[in-house]
Amino acid sequence: MKALVTRLDSFGDVLLAGPAVRAVAARADSVTLLCGPLGEPAARMLPGVDRVLVWDAPWAGFEPPPVDREDIARLVASVASVGADTALVLTSYHQSPLPTALLLRLAGVARIAADSEDYPGSLLDVRHHRAPHAHEAEAALDLAAAAGFPAADDGLLRVRHVPDATALTGAGPYVVLHPGASVPARGWSPGRCAEAVAELTAAGHRVVVTGGPGECDLTAYVAGGQALDLGGRTDAPSLAGVLARADAVITGNTGPAHLAAAVGTPVVSLFAPVVPAERWRPYGVPYVLLGDQDAPCAGTRARECPVPGHPCLNSVTAYDVLTATEKVMQA
Repeated sequence: MKALVTRLDSFGDVLLAGPAVRAVAARADSVTLLCGPLGEPAARMLPGVDRVLVWDAPWAGFEPPPVDREDIARLVASVASVGADTALVLTSYHQSPLPTALLLRLAGVARIAADSEDYPGSLLDVRHHRAPHAHEAEAALDLAAAAGFPAADDGLLRVRHVPDATALTGAGPYVVLHPGASVPARGWSPGRCAEAVAELTAAGHRVVVTGGPGECDLTAYVAGGQALDLGGRTDAPSLAGVLARADAVITGNTGPAHLAAAVGTPVVSLFAPVVPAERWRPYGVPYVLLGDQDAPCAGTRARECPVPGHPCLNSVTAYDVLTATEKVMQA
């Protein structure tokens, strides 16, 4: 049996699909993962994935492309070439699987399963209703089980081929602070991040600051000459290596939080409540959640903070982060 799993949004979302992918892989002869461009680096790190198809869907991501008939035709042809017998369409709790299911039907996939509150007509063969407060990783596992792929292992997040990052980090213990976020509403302010570096350093912790190629100014400011600045110096596998050696990772609700969990490192989560922590918190590792989860922005899914001063996160102090970091290091 050939199986197809789809998860079309971001890096962290694809990591959270990992346990469900492994459940499918335990019973299928091959697994193809269809993901978006942002999720591709994570898809290539997931155990159980044999082939990766990448497509930028018009209904996913923060900057979706326009609908293009020829592009959709190419996608349908690519999926058809897989010859999948069955498919799982994984989505977040607020997303519809039906546009993806329609394209999979056009590609000839005979059996399709998804969580759907909307009437699916003939688009789904397994219409599953997710538990109301399930974490995204658990919801994906529940769907896989409903489709005939029960969990095959402990269900934790996992990646493969984690390299040794000592050449980047140097020898000795350290904690990681990752100041960036996918959208401004989910980020701790640069000033607060810099204060945390100073507080952690004064307490005797070596700090490594990480960030993507477009965040070098941010990481340089946050590191401030006191921390090791790795901004722009890691790809997904090498970042996994950096996080795997850390005693703790301090970050917002963004991909590196889930990558830290996938390599078994405790997380201090600066979590803006624009999405529910119960669904998106670090999964399967010790963590401390910081941030006012009852702030006025709660549940809005806002990308820009709708409350002046960003109080849900900027109420968190550097000392709060130091205390939380030392707590998770002892867990």
